[in-house]
Amino acid sequence: MSEPEGGVARGHSRFHAVRARLEAMAIAPGPRGWFLEFLVFGFKQGWACLFGALMLALLLGTHLLWPEGAPLHRYDAITIGAVLVQLGMLAFRLETPKEAVVILIFHIVGTVMELFKTAAGSWQYPEASLLHIGAVPLFSGFMYAAVGSYIARVWRIFDFRYTAYPPVWASYALAAAIYVNFFAHHWLPDMRWLLFAGTVLLFWRCRVWFRPLHVHRRMPLLVGWGLVALFIWFAENIGTFARAWTYPSQDDGWHMVGVEKLGSWYLLMIISFVLVSWVGGPGGRDYSGRGPLIPPPREGGGGGGVPPRHSAAASRISRAVPSGLESAALFQIRMTRQPSDSRNLVRRSS
Repeated sequence: MSEPEGGVARGHSRFHAVRARLEAMAIAPGPRGWFLEFLVFGFKQGWACLFGALMLALLLGTHLLWPEGAPLHRYDAITIGAVLVQLGMLAFRLETPKEAVVILIFHIVGTVMELFKTAAGSWQYPEASLLHIGAVPLFSGFMYAAVGSYIARVWRIFDFRYTAYPPVWASYALAAAIYVNFFAHHWLPDMRWLLFAGTVLLFWRCRVWFRPLHVHRRMPLLVGWGLVALFIWFAENIGTFARAWTYPSQDDGWHMVGVEKLGSWYLLMIISFVLVSWVGGPGGRDYSGRGPLIPPPREGGGGGGVPPRHSAAASRISRAVPSGLESAALFQIRMTRQPSDSRNLVRRSS
C-alpha cells in the first residue's frame, strides 16, 4: 500500500512513515553504519514497547502520586487510564486495528488465568476496587495485553522471518499444553520441565530474522524468547514495587521477585508468540526455510521491501543465491537516495 502524501496509509500506524524514511537512508558500511543501525534498533524497540511502557508509567505514577482517601480507588483509576491509553493509541494511530485485536484477545486470555491464579493464592491484589471480576481488577488483563502488543508490533516493525520453523500444529499443541499446565499443576505434577524440553526439541534449529535497518540479522528464536522474558521479569518487579499486585512472600514488604519466575515468563512468551501468530501476526512470515530471504516487493518501496524499480535485479540475485538459508549468505537490496543506477543495488551479507 502506498503512503499518501502528508498522511498515514490506511491500516498503518503513524510510525510507518517514520520507519520508511529511516529504512530509506543510505549509510556507509563500517562502525558509523553499525552505530546508526544500533540506534534505529533501539528506537524501533522503544516504539514496540509503547503500550507496555505507558502501562508501567501508569502503575508507578499512581503508586507515587495517588492521594490516600481519594473518592476513586487507585485500581479503578488504573483501569480507566488503561482504557484511555488504548483509545488514544487508536485515535492517534499509534497502533493498528490488528494490534488492538491482539490486545483484546490477550486481555481475555490473561483475565481467565488471573481469576484462577488469585483463587489459588498464587498472588493477590492488595487494594480495593469497584471495577473487578472476582478478586481481579480489570486492569490486570492489560498487563498481559502489553506483552501481546509488544510481540505484534515488534513482529511487524522488524519484518520477522523464520527458518527451520517447526510444524505450525506442533507449536499450537505446545502452547496449549503450557496453558493447561499453568492450571493443572495445582493438582497434578508440574510438567514444566517436560514443556521446556519439548520447546527446545521443536525450536532449537529455528532462527528468527529481523531487520533493524537495511539488512536482516538472525538470532536463535529460543534466545530471543529468553531476552524478552528477562525484560518482562524486570517489568514484573516494577509492577510489584508499585503494588499493582503482590506475591504472598511480599506481604511483609517488597523484595525483588525470584529469578525462578523467569521460567514462567519464558513459557508465557511461547503462548504469547503462538497466539499472535494464530491471530495473524503482521506479515513477513516464512516458515519454509528454503531459498534466500529477501523481503517481497511492496508498492511504493516503503516498509523495507524491494523498491519496484529494483525488483528485477532482486529476482536475478535471488536466483543466483544457493538454496538453504542456513548455508547461504543473506542478501538484501538496499535503496539509497541517489537516482537509480547500478551502484544503488548493494549486495549485503549478514
